[in-house]
Amino acid sequence: MREYLLVLGVAAVVTYLTTALVRRFALRIKAVTPLRDRDVHVVPMPRLGGMALMFGVTAAIVLAEHLPFLSRYHEVAGDARALLAGAAVMFLVGAVDDVVELNGTTKFAGQVVAAGLIVGLGVQFYWLPTPGGTFSMPPLLGPVLTAIVIIAMANAINFIDGLDGLAAGVCVIGGLAFFSYSYLLAFNTGLNRALSASLIAVAVAGACIGFLPFNFHPAKLFMGDSGALPLGTLLGGAAVSLTGFMDQGSVAAVGGASWLPVLLPLILAVGVLALPWIDFVLAVLRRTRAGRSPFSADRGHLHHRMLDMGHSHRAAVLLLWAWAAVIAFGVVLIGLRGTTVVMIAVGTAIVLLLTGTLVTPARLRRRARRRAQVREREPETV
Repeated sequence: MREYLLVLGVAAVVTYLTTALVRRFALRIKAVTPLRDRDVHVVPMPRLGGMALMFGVTAAIVLAEHLPFLSRYHEVAGDARALLAGAAVMFLVGAVDDVVELNGTTKFAGQVVAAGLIVGLGVQFYWLPTPGGTFSMPPLLGPVLTAIVIIAMANAINFIDGLDGLAAGVCVIGGLAFFSYSYLLAFNTGLNRALSASLIAVAVAGACIGFLPFNFHPAKLFMGDSGALPLGTLLGGAAVSLTGFMDQGSVAAVGGASWLPVLLPLILAVGVLALPWIDFVLAVLRRTRAGRSPFSADRGHLHHRMLDMGHSHRAAVLLLWAWAAVIAFGVVLIGLRGTTVVMIAVGTAIVLLLTGTLVTPARLRRRARRRAQVREREPETV
C-alpha cells in the first residue's frame, strides 16, 4: 500500500508542477478553446492540459518500475507499459485536435490505432467471469471487445469534460474506486496485490488530483481531448487488464452463491465511471435520433442540464462528483460487502443526492417569491 501511495503522490506532484508550463506552451502555440454555443466558459481558454497529465502518469509508472515491491513482477510493468503506449497515441490524437480540431472520422481512426496497439501488446480480454464459471474468449472476440471498451471509455470521459474540473474529479473518484476494488479483491482472494490495474488506477487518480487546482472553476487550463482521451484509455485498459491478472477460480470463489461479486470485474468497469457512461449513451441516442453523428457536439449533456435547472457552475460539478462517488463506491461496497447496512447507506445517499439535485436554488427562489406574493395579496387582519 505504501508504494501505491507514493505512486499517487508522485503523479500528483509532477502533474501540478508541469501544468503551469503546459499552460504557457498552449498559449504560445494558440491551443485555445474558442467560444462556442455549447460551451459555458465566457473567455477563450487554453487547453492541451493532457500533456501535464501524461507527464504525471508516466513519471508514476517509471517510478513504480524501480520500487521494491511493484518492480518485482514483470507482468505488472508489461501491462502498464502497453496501456501507457496506447494512452500516448490517444494523447497525440487529442493534442492535434486541441490545436487544429480534427474531424470525427480522423479522431476515431486514431482511437482505433491506440486500442489496436494495446491489444497487440497483449492487454485484452481472454476470459470473462460468469455466475456459472468462466467464459473463454474466442480468438477474434477478445480483441474486438477490448477495443470497444477502451474506445467507449475514452469517449465517455471526453463527453463529460464540459465543466471546470468535472472530468478530472470523476477520474479521481473512478480511479480511487477502481483501485479500492482491485486491491481489496486481491487481498480477499489471497492473490498478489501488485497489479497493473491498481497501478494505473492510482496513477490516473494522482495525476488528476495534481491537475485540479488549475482546472476547478474558474479554470486556468482545460485538459482538452489530449487529456480526456488518454485518461479514458488508461481506466478502460485497467479494467481489461484486471481480468487477465485474476485467477478464474479465485474470482468465482469470491462470489459463492451470489452472482454480483462474480460479475463485479465487468460491472465495475461501468460502475466506477457510471456518470460518463450514462452521459455517453444518452448523447449517442440523442444524436443518432436527430440524424447526426454520435460524435457531433451539442448542448444536451448532463452537466448542461444541471446548469439549465438552476445550479451554479461549482454546485453542478460538486453534485455530479457526489453522484459519481456514490455510484462508484456503492458498487464496490455492495459487491464486496453486500450487507443490509451497506445497502441502506447507499440507498440513503442516493435519496439525499436526488433531493439535492432536484431541489435547486432557482426552484427555492421561485417558491419564496410565490409565497411572498401570496402574503402580499392576503388581507391584513386586525
